[in-house]
Amino acid sequence: MSEETSARLYLVAPAGPGLSNCAEALERLLTENDVACLRIAAGAASEDDLCRAADTLRPICHAQDVPVLMSDHFRLVTQLGLDGVHLTDGSRKVRSARKALAKDAIVGAYAHASRHDGMTAGEIGADYVSFGPLTQSSLGDGVLAPLDLFRWWSEMIELPVVAEGGLTPEIAADVEQVSDFICLGDELWSSDDGPFAAMKRFQAAISGAAVA
Repeated sequence: MSEETSARLYLVAPAGPGLSNCAEALERLLTENDVACLRIAAGAASEDDLCRAADTLRPICHAQDVPVLMSDHFRLVTQLGLDGVHLTDGSRKVRSARKALAKDAIVGAYAHASRHDGMTAGEIGADYVSFGPLTQSSLGDGVLAPLDLFRWWSEMIELPVVAEGGLTPEIAADVEQVSDFICLGDELWSSDDGPFAAMKRFQAAISGAAVA
């Protein structure tokens, strides 16, 4: 990644509780910010929840030319008119997802903090990899992805990289020059003062501007 290029935003939306609040805020967030992608987080959601989330969020995103990915359930992607999948088990299912989906579908892989797993995912067909968390969060197994991992990846590997999990505005400011995408989910939806105020803080930190 060029040091002159800032990372773009990548949002994660809940499929179960919180979907309605997310949907209400999403159109404004997409209109006011440069968002590259939205992912529907599967978690413990049922297939009905996932279908409902897809039908709710897809038209909002596609109206803004923002692709929508589903976490893990790649066999639902085509059925629900989505644009790809984000696999949370690293490289294990990349080949299966790539085989099942259209050639132009996006396949991303979460590689925890493993350089090796990220490289493997890329070699077998992933379009991007994500590393994280950067501080303690519900993501991953407790092992943190250090900033040096993103620095190394940005210098050595052409495959786009996403920073996600436990992000603060300050960490986002540190990582944005060595990652292609900054992923925000709970950082927005669980913020005490709401997603718009949280987004303003992240955007200010990334751009180096002061929050009014």
